[in-house]
Formats: sequence, structure tokens, C-alpha cells
Amino acid sequence: LGIDGSEQMVALARQALSGTAGTVAHQDIEDFAPPPASLDLVISRMALHYVGHLAPVLRGCFDALAPGGRIVFTVAHPVITSHDARASPDEPRTSWVVDDYFERGPRDRHWHGEIVTWHHRTVEDHVTAVLGAGFVLDALSECAPRPGLVGEEREYRRRRRTPLVLLLAAHRPAEPAVTQSQEAR
Repeated sequence: LGIDGSEQMVALARQALSGTAGTVAHQDIEDFAPPPASLDLVISRMALHYVGHLAPVLRGCFDALAPGGRIVFTVAHPVITSHDARASPDEPRTSWVVDDYFERGPRDRHWHGEIVTWHHRTVEDHVTAVLGAGFVLDALSECAPRPGLVGEEREYRRRRRTPLVLLLAAHRPAEPAVTQSQEAR
């Protein structure tokens, strides 16, 4: 089951899934509410930086996952979301301005011919949101490019200059975590 807020992306996904058991729904991430403990895996690829309030979305994912279920998601790296970028460069970027890194919130940027809003969070904010939802963090990666996977050598060197993607993987514990107040009882 896939969900997407873009009707165009849903149409493309339905075409790609034609003849398979896969389904796609046109729905905002914030409104997705499957039955509790009904999923084993939640994956989000480069979408959660569009979400204004991350904590309730992650808590919804936690509730939807069965004990032991996993979440894996990628977002634009906070180095990339840390400034407003309305200019459309004529050439591939060779530098990135990190500005107001600790000021969280919406940032406008030029993206594929339009101005879109990405919500900037620090790496710490992402980790705190994952842990705050009740997950156990399994992995954090800044997704360094690997030779041969991004084209020619020049492009590989360009992409090694700054992290572009942040990946987090976590799981819902099989047993509920015991809080300090519960231990005191």
C-alpha cells in the first residue's frame, strides 16, 4: 500500500503497479491512519521534510506498526533545508550555504520549476522525534555517495562535498518501554 498527496504521483504509481497486488491511495501523510498494529514496515522516501508537524506523523506510524515493526525514512539533509533557496541555478550546485541552522520551520525553495516549502529540522530534531514517538533507533546515515552509482567522476566528487540525504531506521519494541515513573512503583 502506498500513499501520496500528489494526484500525478498516484497516477504514475498505479501505472507502475498495474498487474501487481500493490495499491496506491491519494492521501496526505498527516491523515494516514491504518488500523493499529496492522503493518510490519513503513517506508517514506524524501517526503517527511514536506510535513510541518513530524511528531504526530511518526506517532501514527508507531501505532500502525506491529511490535517489532520497522520504519525507514529519508529526508533532505538538514544542511540542504537550512536556508531559503529561491534561485534556480543554471549549473549544478558546487556550494551550499548553511544559514540559520538552529531556526526550525518552513523554508521556501525552488524545486523543479516551482517554489515549494520544506520544513527544516536539525539532525537532532529528527532523532528526538523518532525516539519521542516510542521507536528504538537502529541506524542513522548521511548517505555518502558511492563511486559508480552517481554517474561520472565529476558528479561523484560534487556530491561528496555535502550530505544531501539523511536516513533513519528504527523499530517498534516488542515490549512497551518501561518509564522511570513505572519503575518507581
